[in-house]
Amino acid sequence: MRPFALSLFVLLLAVPAQAADRIALLFGMANYETVPPLDNTTRDATGIAETLEAIGFEVTTLLDAGQDEMRAALDRFAFESETADLALIYFAGHAVEVGGENFFIPVDAQVNSNRDVQGQALTLTDFLSAVDHARKMRIVILDSCRNNPFGDAIDTTSTAASEGSSTGTRSAGGGGLAPANPDRGTLVAYAAKDGQVAFDGTGGHSPFAQALIDLLPKQDLEISLMFRQVRDAVLSKTGNLQEPHTYGSLTGIPFYLAGTSDEGVQIASADPRVAWAALKADQTKQLAALAETGDTRSLLGLAYIHLNPDSDAFEPDEAISLLTRAADEGSAEAQYELAKLYEQGLGVEADPARALELYRQSASQNFPDAINDLGFLTYQGALGLRADKKAALRLFELAADLRHPQAMYNFAALIDDGLIESKGPEDAAQYLYQALRTGSRDVLKILSDRPAMFTPATRRELQRILQENAFYAGAIDGDFGQGTQRGLRRAYGLED
Repeated sequence: MRPFALSLFVLLLAVPAQAADRIALLFGMANYETVPPLDNTTRDATGIAETLEAIGFEVTTLLDAGQDEMRAALDRFAFESETADLALIYFAGHAVEVGGENFFIPVDAQVNSNRDVQGQALTLTDFLSAVDHARKMRIVILDSCRNNPFGDAIDTTSTAASEGSSTGTRSAGGGGLAPANPDRGTLVAYAAKDGQVAFDGTGGHSPFAQALIDLLPKQDLEISLMFRQVRDAVLSKTGNLQEPHTYGSLTGIPFYLAGTSDEGVQIASADPRVAWAALKADQTKQLAALAETGDTRSLLGLAYIHLNPDSDAFEPDEAISLLTRAADEGSAEAQYELAKLYEQGLGVEADPARALELYRQSASQNFPDAINDLGFLTYQGALGLRADKKAALRLFELAADLRHPQAMYNFAALIDDGLIESKGPEDAAQYLYQALRTGSRDVLKILSDRPAMFTPATRRELQRILQENAFYAGAIDGDFGQGTQRGLRRAYGLED
């Protein structure tokens, strides 16, 4: 086994060298063919598009789009999002819940039944899939559910596959959409809490869209605090009749949609301890207030501040307390960070058994870092574990399939070395390609500088994948010359 394959290598901070590091796809639906039109939706989408462009997003806006146009745009956006730090989708228009799934209606929909809704509308799952592979953050903003466009024409409590069987979910006839449960690192923002109807607005924009237009351009405003301020603004505007709500679990790195006034802290630091310590004093107070409500990301952010040895707030004991609260609430990232502290004995007495328990809790929630580390611990027989190479390889594969960059590289190397019986060069190449798409500069550097680390068969398969995705047009010969090198950079997201 090559030494590199099972060594913990440090992922370098990706510099903003991609063609577009923040991209957005916006839909504004107003002039429906068979259901009542909406007044403000196209203006909302246009206004938010202009706002996002002003703060550096590459924006695609579709107004009054039909089903085919929406699906084609989503497919393009999904591919482009793989090399973006942040991918954002905004939808303003009619939506309806059927059988617990949220459906977003194109303007050419001809809907008379549940089957029509399911066959012609796009789903929240479609939107989430389109942003799923963005490298740092994924956002879906839904300014919909402004009313039920179908009245009593369809039964919104049953699915087409099981007519007459109620799921017990909220009916769109009662207003609103079903709650979301997005993956970690993804935020879904609703204009109104599940079950509520969002107002279209009497001015130029809906209350929710106007709040976004006002707050998106604010520098130094961390994203979770920005959406909190959006919520407060809409509540105030609507006399507490409409309350926006967010779902999801963002990563433990602070993120500033409009950047910061400090050029040294733009989007996110590689080290969360440094990044959270750079938070402005007033926002640290807001973060503490949110933490008091039990918000696990706020607890995690405060813990990182107390773990920064270069900060006046360095207090490992307090960090342990905050992380314990977040871990007890089910935060996989807090469980992982707390495991490392118990393993190292930082801020708490070293406790290998407790560390292992926390690693396992985090891994059980599919937290890739925890799974990858458990793989190394299992391979080495650390923290009281019995060394078990087969079990370690299964963990490495799971972490790789969850798109952990280091695990993808390591698992590709293991396949290339012939240590994974069921997989061959095509599998190794696919993991290397996906590692490139996640933005791993380490993998790009290795493939550029030392491609001979991999067998000719794996190199040929990687060339084939690059060719299939229009990144390379040369011979499939395993020779990583200028053409292949250019293809690797393009797959990573670097411009020619």
